Amino acid sequence: MRIMLVTDAWDPQVNGVVRTMKRVITECEQMGHTWDIVSPNGFKTIPLPTYSEIRLAFGAKKVIEERFLEFEPDAVHIATEGPLGWASRAVCLRHKFPYTTSYHTRFPEYVNARFKFVPVWAGYTVFREFHKYSGRVMVATPSMRDELAARGFKNIAPWSRGVDTELFHPAKREDDRGPFKGMAQPIWLNVGRVAVEKNISTFLETPLPGTKVVVGEGPQMEALKEKHPDAHFLGVKQGDELAACFANADVFCFPSLTDTFGLVVLEAMAAGTPVAGFNVPGPRDLIPGTGAGAVNDDLATACMDALKCSREVTRAYAETYSWRACAEQFINNLEPLPVPERRKFWKRLARLRHSLRIRRRKPMPGDKTETTPSSPAQAKAD
Repeated sequence: MRIMLVTDAWDPQVNGVVRTMKRVITECEQMGHTWDIVSPNGFKTIPLPTYSEIRLAFGAKKVIEERFLEFEPDAVHIATEGPLGWASRAVCLRHKFPYTTSYHTRFPEYVNARFKFVPVWAGYTVFREFHKYSGRVMVATPSMRDELAARGFKNIAPWSRGVDTELFHPAKREDDRGPFKGMAQPIWLNVGRVAVEKNISTFLETPLPGTKVVVGEGPQMEALKEKHPDAHFLGVKQGDELAACFANADVFCFPSLTDTFGLVVLEAMAAGTPVAGFNVPGPRDLIPGTGAGAVNDDLATACMDALKCSREVTRAYAETYSWRACAEQFINNLEPLPVPERRKFWKRLARLRHSLRIRRRKPMPGDKTETTPSSPAQAKAD
């Protein structure tokens, strides 16, 4: 299929949405599918308030419509609820073209965490409207599906995740603990955006023996450094350096209350590192009963329970997640028009575009035009 992806999150951002979509695209290309990716890159953007690393592209509807008509996609997927998402939604609705969406992030809770005067219910009212006409709203976990259904969302479909079990591997664990050499053990690790919605402050305030390490960057970094001088902040790590951090930790702490899945959870498990988290959507869908970590309403209890888990069992559980299966599930969730209807749709639009070009064509020098005067007076004036 020819798939148009619209996403407000893309390079150089480093987050679960970007990493998931890039891996799905790679897998789908290997299956023969082609893509047109509409992202903020190439548009004039403004920084997201309180989070300047994220750029928002406004006024892109005309360009998106032009690319939609030129690419002639078989399916359109809108990955995010930002300005590009709303603009592409409007284009699809205008042309009566089916599309799908995904719910990667609990933005109503994110917004409330940053701006307390915006109630969570108001955010869900807006987001429910955004997903209202989506053929399928893809969500990562059963808990998230149930929560959205309870809030009135329709057409919810499962879409799990995968993990690179070659990059993230227990073999990268070193006797001297590699990146954590010399630090008091056990090593408690957190990886992700250092931002208020990730609830990292709760992790750093939780009484635990050993050393706490944070990998990543974000707007809350300096404030947390100042408040928690005993913690180690290593900044952004990627590739083998990131894999080494996962493998050499004793427990991965995932304190977020707002993530819908948490790709880093699987990456830690693939490295053999058990995961501790709160009993909320995401952790409670992935961890309980697996032997690969623990969840609890008390993070300290979850951490100490996870410390007892077998690293071999944790790795074996992560191996059950495949990016190819994730990509196939994504493709199955798309809402393409049936082939006969698709052909009729694009032929109709081709005729429409042709007629619009004729109407908009300005007369060129030398063109002969015939006009019929509306009155003798008009003829004389001419």
